[in-house]
Amino acid sequence: MYTRIISACLLVFTFSACRDVRLKEHSEWGKYFEDNGIKNACFMLRDNNHESIHYYNKQRCLQRILPASTFKVFISLVALETAVAADDQLMIRWDSVQRKPEWDKDLTMREALTSSSEPYFKELIHRIGATRMQHYLDTTKYGNMKMAGKLDEIWENDSLLISADEATGFLKKMYFAELPFSERSQRIVKTMMLREQNPNYNIYYKTGTGQVGDKYTRWVIGFAERIEHVKEDAASMNKSDVRNYPFFFALNFDMPVADTSKDWSEVRIDIVHSILKEYGVLPK
Repeated sequence: MYTRIISACLLVFTFSACRDVRLKEHSEWGKYFEDNGIKNACFMLRDNNHESIHYYNKQRCLQRILPASTFKVFISLVALETAVAADDQLMIRWDSVQRKPEWDKDLTMREALTSSSEPYFKELIHRIGATRMQHYLDTTKYGNMKMAGKLDEIWENDSLLISADEATGFLKKMYFAELPFSERSQRIVKTMMLREQNPNYNIYYKTGTGQVGDKYTRWVIGFAERIEHVKEDAASMNKSDVRNYPFFFALNFDMPVADTSKDWSEVRIDIVHSILKEYGVLPK
């Protein structure tokens, strides 16, 4: 139901559930993709502070595609909620199969999410099991909620699908602990996504890359906190002078597998930074 409401909001721009939400298309954001030779892409930004939604390429923002490794955020939530992982320090031993240096060692869940370890999360989802995974997909209303084929391939085998629109909605709910998980589980996973931290802003994100045919679909989902310092009145109940203003975002684009002209993993992060700077989330 949530997906249909948001999709309708983007399509018709006015309806009862979104009457307080403002929407704006940013065709100018296309330059960041075009300058890199990217033709099929989208970017969605939810400005929670102004209750507004900003996007580039509406059609693609509403298109459900495989989540790739961004789904490891969801797996982490389920692992914590079901006590498969007592906390973010759950250690899974390396199986001695050489894959990537950052994966070829014993890892905690926090380390595995940072390195996006495939063997770690494949083992973790097996420990959770299909029944519990389907339960949380359904209760969370995650994307199309479909699992098919091998359990440890659902985020990359084109059965489970989610849109950029839905991904930002999912992140916003997690940020405010509104998903059907405990506040603790959501808080832990949120901290696991922290990638950049400085006095002016924090950026939390998870990347993903999945292959469909002869192309790679590349994702970045996350949220940025703009940090502002204010002087509270002595009588105020809020004694902190620090304010965190959240912005939720999702980017995805397609590139041919054969195109190795650039480091596309870096390009996607650069584009996120560029758009967040243009919108004013990050300092220019």
